[in-house]
Amino acid sequence: MADNESLVPGFDDAKDAGIKISLSKVNDVPNCLSIFLDGYIDTYNSSFFQKQIAKIVEAGFVNLAFNCRSLNYISSTGIGVFISFFKLVKPKGGDLVLLEIQPKVFEVFQILGFLQFFNIRNSMDEVIDYFKTGGVQTTSSVFPKVFPCPICQKKLKAVRSGRFRCSECKSILAVDGQGQVFRG
Repeated sequence: MADNESLVPGFDDAKDAGIKISLSKVNDVPNCLSIFLDGYIDTYNSSFFQKQIAKIVEAGFVNLAFNCRSLNYISSTGIGVFISFFKLVKPKGGDLVLLEIQPKVFEVFQILGFLQFFNIRNSMDEVIDYFKTGGVQTTSSVFPKVFPCPICQKKLKAVRSGRFRCSECKSILAVDGQGQVFRG
């Protein structure tokens, strides 16, 4: 990972105890940064988070890949901030992708109905592919996939790979790019 300051001058001038943000340039995609989030985003630190991402966009990075592997909580205010990022980069020809979302955080996006609004990927390779194809989803011919829930056997349908919750038993399920279904 590169030094934040070398990518976005002045980025490390401000700090917040609730979230740590680390940056890494994605060389395979023009104007793209991978943004690693560690901590939580709520009403109290969402303004700090929004200002930090605004610095990134002002520095010319409009393709943003948010790695949420270490993001352990997000409030509805935090999701609202992600929407503002989307509105910030889209007119500049950019886009944003969420990556490696933890089940607890994924559940907040799902409950609030924002899963269809955001581009969610499972790996950096999928993110790079998404940006390289101009946001055109490259799903394999296994989708849409109809399958029984491994817990309650309710018939479910997945239109793409990712994580979601069974509508019957509420178990968290994952479907990979080849259509294989897993718990969690």
